[in-house]
Amino acid sequence: MNPADALSAAADPVAPIPRNEDGAPVFTAPWQAQAFAMTLALQEGGLFTWTEWTATLAAEIKGAQAAGDPDNGSTYYQHWLAALERLVIDRDVITPAHLKECRDAWDRAAHATPHGQPILLENDPHY
Repeated sequence: MNPADALSAAADPVAPIPRNEDGAPVFTAPWQAQAFAMTLALQEGGLFTWTEWTATLAAEIKGAQAAGDPDNGSTYYQHWLAALERLVIDRDVITPAHLKECRDAWDRAAHATPHGQPILLENDPHY
């Protein structure tokens, strides 16, 4: 079974991955595909098992629903990213403070990037 199929098999009972009519994953923004790819790479690298991944994703979704998430699929990859962030923090790959610094840098870069241009970290005025 290839890694993407293994991920799907693990996630589908808990939180099925959005798919098109051909069965391929659907991403509405590039960051979603990137988060998907990072998840595959980190699991293949041994950072977590699919069981750990699905438990973390399920916990993120459950917590968001308890906080009023619309549960209509529009926030699926936000929960995906939150689960990925939680795992890399829990495994001491990154600290919460460093993760916040990275988020802030990308946010500043996005605001400093002219419309229609690629967002590059180098565009962060504090970089």
